[in-house]
Amino acid sequence: MSTLATAAGCSVDVLDCGDAAVRVALTGGREDAWRAAHGIAAVLDAAAHVGFLGTLPTYDAVLVEFDCTATDLASVREWVRDAAARVDDVAPRACRTFTVPVVYGGTFGPDLDAAASHLGVTAAEVVALHTARPLLMRCFGAPAGAPMLDGPAFPRPVPRLASPRPHVPAGAAAVAGRQAVISARPAPGGWHVLGTTPLTLVDPSREPLSPYWPGDSFQFVAIGEDAFDANRGPLA
Repeated sequence: MSTLATAAGCSVDVLDCGDAAVRVALTGGREDAWRAAHGIAAVLDAAAHVGFLGTLPTYDAVLVEFDCTATDLASVREWVRDAAARVDDVAPRACRTFTVPVVYGGTFGPDLDAAASHLGVTAAEVVALHTARPLLMRCFGAPAGAPMLDGPAFPRPVPRLASPRPHVPAGAAAVAGRQAVISARPAPGGWHVLGTTPLTLVDPSREPLSPYWPGDSFQFVAIGEDAFDANRGPLA
């Protein structure tokens, strides 16, 4: 690991990840680290260095992938150092708020009552907190483009399930810890599923595959089960 520079008040450390990637770790305040990670990724994505393949920014780190037959680690570290110095030059992106209808509880939200019991509130209060304000998207997660969001203002973190489910459907609105997520595709999962949206988040035939990006927000809105089919369609 080598400390290269500072960005947005954070120290920038680079850790080798095999022969074709590095992990750029940001150490500092939570918001500063998140902004620095996505700023560094934006600079690298726009630079088009020879051998550069792409970035994956998260909460406080960036995975930088490269073609090890076209460049080397020393060059990649130099790219990162330059990007860190230019974070403040990245123009703010116009952010959007997406409205997401959700049917809560029952077969659509099998863990709503369990989450309410853990939190010491009613199921209706869980829904009220989940829909109270827009939740900020921090990064993309698994599977296949799921938006990783700040969690609702619950009185305490919600634990993961003791036994993960082998199948969670696309559209599941779930929570764990102090985070929230919407499943973009069917996959196994260990988070508490509060409800399900009929909207399609990721479409392989669409460019881009999804309309959202880190920095956007998601406003959940409770709907009845009888309105589920009427609300089907792409998230837009």
